[in-house]
Formats: sequence, structure tokens, C-alpha cells
Amino acid sequence: MFKLRELESRDLPEINSWRNKPELISHLGAPFRYINLRVDQEWFENYMRSRSTNVRCSIVDEMDEELYGLVSLTNIDQLNQSAVLHLMIGRVENRGKGIGSFAINEMLHHAFYNLNLHRIELECLETNTIALKLYENCGFKREGIKRKAVFKQGEYINMYVYSILKEEYMELKENG
Repeated sequence: MFKLRELESRDLPEINSWRNKPELISHLGAPFRYINLRVDQEWFENYMRSRSTNVRCSIVDEMDEELYGLVSLTNIDQLNQSAVLHLMIGRVENRGKGIGSFAINEMLHHAFYNLNLHRIELECLETNTIALKLYENCGFKREGIKRKAVFKQGEYINMYVYSILKEEYMELKENG
């Protein structure tokens, strides 16, 4: 089984190796670039200074703490009670095993019941059909399209915008 725990500095070497894999980054909105470990250490240090507006959790094995991925709420806005969700499953062999569903549902529960947020949004590449299905299965609704918004591997790709509201999440949990 899986669990979430706050991102720790010991996770950085594995995360850095993921972020240097063109195959993985091709599914994400971020551009591919070679990232050295010091850049990720600075990213982590910045996170530690911004914990009031960001929650970053490692997705790990419950028993041995093997690192599977990263799920985050960023840009937490207390006035509008909103945040942005991000998900990354590091290794190809760990995809399709329910890790993403688990992480999203845990993070949504945390967002709505512990952080008192009302709306969680995300963006996903049109070409990442597996992730799009995952988000829809978790209750996210497509709000719009950012046309040809991301340049990947020599072409422009549409970015879909999704969101879920607290009442939609609660209804899913009641009926699920």
C-alpha cells in the first residue's frame, strides 16, 4: 500500500533523476532541461520557506518508504480558497498501479478537510491521455483549453484546464 509524507531532502536524488528523463517530462507541462542536483536542492529550500502556500508530498510505499512519485498543492490562496494540483509518478513501471489515484484522493481530502480549500485546479497536456482519464475518474471537470500553449518536441500542444470543487468531491465520496 501507499502513503503520503511531506517531501524530504533525502528524496531529492531520486526526484532529480526523474526530472532528467525526457520520457517523463514529455508528459508534463514543464519544458525538458537538464537539472543538476543543486538546482533541486535550491527548489527544496525554497519550498521549505514557502510552506504556507505550498504542500509537497512524496508518495511512498507504506512499509519500506520506496519513493513512487510526488503530489503537490501549490499557489494556495486562502482568500479564494484555491490551489493548483501537480502529480508526477517517477518510473514507468510504477504507472497504472493506482498510485496516482491514491495520491490525488489523499491530497484532495487534505485540501478540502484540513486546509479548508474550496477549489483545486490543474493543467494537463492534451496528449497525456492516461493522466486526463485519471483526473476525470477522480472527479475533475474540464473547464477549458489553452490552445497550443506548450512547446514540446518540436510542436505546440494544447493544455487542458481542469478543476474540482469541494462540494463535487464530497458528493463523489458520499456516492462512491
